[in-house]
Amino acid sequence: MTIGLTGGIGSGKSTIAKVLQSMGYPVFYSDQEAKNIMRSDRELKSEIIAHFGKRAYENGLLNRAYLAERIFSNPEDKSILNELIHPRVRANFAKFAENSASKLVFNEAAILFETGAYTNFDKTVLVTAPEGTRISRVMNRDNCSREDVLSRMSNQWLDERKIPFADYIIENGDQDKVLDQIETIVTDLLD
Repeated sequence: MTIGLTGGIGSGKSTIAKVLQSMGYPVFYSDQEAKNIMRSDRELKSEIIAHFGKRAYENGLLNRAYLAERIFSNPEDKSILNELIHPRVRANFAKFAENSASKLVFNEAAILFETGAYTNFDKTVLVTAPEGTRISRVMNRDNCSREDVLSRMSNQWLDERKIPFADYIIENGDQDKVLDQIETIVTDLLD
């Protein structure tokens, strides 16, 4: 069974993914895979340069700041970049899941509902956390300003919009209760 694991920036979905891994379940990290593909896939590099120009890569390395500026200021550019990357990430996840002997295979991805990719999974888990908690987590993690975090959050759906699409929800505000929620969900998925 494939399970999409998602949540807004700072919700703690990566922490939940690590807990699932420590429980013995394979977790595919879509965002990390996208970065790896953008770094190593020559055909993709050529396609990105063809659309975004030579500044997309400097000295052979992805110019993340330039691309971020382009995609966050232009929805069409964001859509094009997603169309180039997401099919490759999905194909790599399919191989990852196929090669797994586990009954449950998780895919951690930031924008599962926003892209419609949630339909590719048997079940979905949404990780939520209070907005203030999310903001401080990201400010501490990325050493950035509150305004930067709010800007990034504005590019994702609000939890209220995601909840109807989720099969399970983990409320990640109180660490003591998170493990119980994970165990309950895993037990239900295995039944």
